[in-house]
Amino acid sequence: MRVFYFSIILFLCSFTGFTQAQAPASLYNKSLADSLGADEYGMKWYVMVMLKSGSKQIKDRDSLSWLYKGHIETINELSKTGFLIITGPMGKNDKNFRSFYILNTNKTDEAQKAILNNPAVKYGLFDAEYFFWYGPAALPTYKRFQQMVQLKEP
Repeated sequence: MRVFYFSIILFLCSFTGFTQAQAPASLYNKSLADSLGADEYGMKWYVMVMLKSGSKQIKDRDSLSWLYKGHIETINELSKTGFLIITGPMGKNDKNFRSFYILNTNKTDEAQKAILNNPAVKYGLFDAEYFFWYGPAALPTYKRFQQMVQLKEP
């Protein structure tokens, strides 16, 4: 008898969970979805770039300083244009990943062109690996709220 009741409860829970998975139609904004390039699931393809420790060892402090300055300038420029959505440093890891970018494109050649403008990549301080990533189409809109929680510029 317990198995029977348990089966009914599982059935009802799974049915309830299925119906809750549907997004309320009253919240859907077609013009916003279209402007962000969203598919019917509210998602779209991006290019994710993983920056790794580069193949060249640069020991000269002036050169390193110049490369890091150019790296930050490139990040700021790509961010201001909306092409760079998210970036951030990685914690220590065994893959030598240093940071990542999520770029507002689904074309690898556009991503490579933008990343090669970064002198730290161009001169080998960092190497770049490119991946396609399927994520929320509304991701670029987070920046509107970022200023409300950010006290200092990085």
